[in-house]
Amino acid sequence: METQVIAEILGGRKVLGRPIKSPDDLAHLVRKGLPAGSVTALAERLRVGNAVLSRKLGIPQRTLTRRLSQASLLTPAESDRTVRMARVYANAVEMIGDEEKAIEWLSTPNRALGGDRPLDQLDTDMGARMVEDVLGRIAYGVYS
Repeated sequence: METQVIAEILGGRKVLGRPIKSPDDLAHLVRKGLPAGSVTALAERLRVGNAVLSRKLGIPQRTLTRRLSQASLLTPAESDRTVRMARVYANAVEMIGDEEKAIEWLSTPNRALGGDRPLDQLDTDMGARMVEDVLGRIAYGVYS
């Protein structure tokens, strides 16, 4: 998957402050901390509110609100979780082929995930891997 696609989901150059052309650029930005506005950009793409997304990312709502008002940075761990969620969203759009259907798929309980919604699994790395595995099976026509 293209690093530039993930960067665009996170708000692109306008939010991130510089162009992201390689995985190394994105990794450097994650280590430094993403701008808090990237959470808002991701929330808009997923069609959820900042409060919902902040819970899924493990960022207290008051902390996120303060960071947004001060235009400060997320911690590296929060940035990593935000990029992981953007990566899975981009993967879903690519595999399903339609942004609206991908958002619907991420928000619908899935039997292959024990009845959980894919979006609810993205709070951990293992959960994100499980969701990506299901997306891979969809891409290859293996239904579960």
